[in-house]
Amino acid sequence: MTQPLGSFPGGLKLRGHKKRSTQTPIRRTPLAKQLILPLQQHIGAAAVPIVEVGDKVLKGQQIARAEGHVSVCLHAPSSGTIVAIDEQPIPHPSGLTAACITIETDGEDKWAERHPVKNFRDMTPHEIRQIIRDAGIVGLGGAGFPSFIKLNPGIHHTVDSLILNGAECEPYISCDDMLMRERADGILDGVEIMLHALSAQEVLLAIEDNKPLAISAMELALAARPHLTQTKVVVIPTRYPTGGEKQIIQVVTGKEVPSNGLPIDIGIVCHNMGTAYAVGRAINHGEPLISRIVTVTGTDVTHAGNFETLFGTPISELLEFAETKRQPDEPFILGGPMMGFNLSGDNLPVTKTANCILVGVEDAAQKAEPLPCIRCGDCASACPASLLPQQLYWHARAKDFDQTRDYNLFDCIECGCCDYVCPSKIPLVSYFRFAKTEIMNQERERKKSDLARERFETRQARMEREQREKEERQRQRKAALAASKAKKDKEAAAETSSAEDKEN
Repeated sequence: MTQPLGSFPGGLKLRGHKKRSTQTPIRRTPLAKQLILPLQQHIGAAAVPIVEVGDKVLKGQQIARAEGHVSVCLHAPSSGTIVAIDEQPIPHPSGLTAACITIETDGEDKWAERHPVKNFRDMTPHEIRQIIRDAGIVGLGGAGFPSFIKLNPGIHHTVDSLILNGAECEPYISCDDMLMRERADGILDGVEIMLHALSAQEVLLAIEDNKPLAISAMELALAARPHLTQTKVVVIPTRYPTGGEKQIIQVVTGKEVPSNGLPIDIGIVCHNMGTAYAVGRAINHGEPLISRIVTVTGTDVTHAGNFETLFGTPISELLEFAETKRQPDEPFILGGPMMGFNLSGDNLPVTKTANCILVGVEDAAQKAEPLPCIRCGDCASACPASLLPQQLYWHARAKDFDQTRDYNLFDCIECGCCDYVCPSKIPLVSYFRFAKTEIMNQERERKKSDLARERFETRQARMEREQREKEERQRQRKAALAASKAKKDKEAAAETSSAEDKEN
């Protein structure tokens, strides 16, 4: 095992609350009568339906194709009939609706034909990435970025280190922990495929030291694959938010991703353990991403645990299966207590980024009106990105968005450390999210304005060019008429002169 090479500033030591959901093996959630599948379950462009209402579909069948470069396909999680393609509520803090495909399941759970790869080493990295894209695989750590893109370092980069993120630092969430305990071989299947696609020099399986069973399982599975000489388990200290991409890179390698930069800029690619497992299933078994492991836990959950759940399953049915004390439409948290958000709709579906459903937080603080900032500096001390949350707060509150950018607003990972330590209980992250949204809206408006200006200027230039061409044609026509008239006059004069000569 390799000792951690570095650290990151700030961070918090939090109570894990994970034993509640790790006492039983992973269980399968019963098949729902209807599965509601948002067309956008990832960062990038939404998938485009390739089915119609009334179509019969099989489990694993593609029902929506990727649109544009940053996009992935969507598949039927079970066999049944397409009963709707319309707007449905989605699990998002905005409470808005989005385009969804609804499948009425037939109970047969019949698979479409699968096409596993016999030997992935015979395939090019491009072919592997295409299968991963077609399989609908996105990052399962929370962000949902299309995985095939991160497996393409480009011709100008080489990959020194592939990091598999098994930190899972946020309290209550334990889906990756249980995946490593029970399906370590499946994770390593995906690791080998990723290693082949990236030609990485080393693979680092980073796991926090509060997961001894997961560490043992991964080490045991790795020992059975002696050919993976460049792969090793790295045990790292438990500290929130070590699971953040930039933070885990600092801890494991000692390298720091530059501001506004990407890990590949320093020769590193980072993927989640669940993503690696999904890659292995897609390549070796021909299975697209149609389910994930979801932690269901909290003080109001009777049978907390981890559940393999088909996408589109109503969250209410998953909560009912875990037996919660929650009342209908009572709020719950999607995600962890630090970075998750409150939802209340009972028919919201499980999506690719739903890693945890939290009902009842132990020692939850009572909501209180925020007090004025006392400039204590605790938020800056806790910030893992070395930002100045107090300054960002003042500028965001004043809607001075240029200043928030000057203070590196977009380096904020919204981990909630500043909120947690603030004695005035100011919702700092909410202000930062507001500022980011406003800046992105302004950028979109600016681009629209620039495009409109460019179109206007292009139109004006075209009209001026056409006017010049018209004037040039008129000039040439006049010149041609003048030349023709001169020629005719000359010929007439010559004829007159010739006639006079004959008379003489």
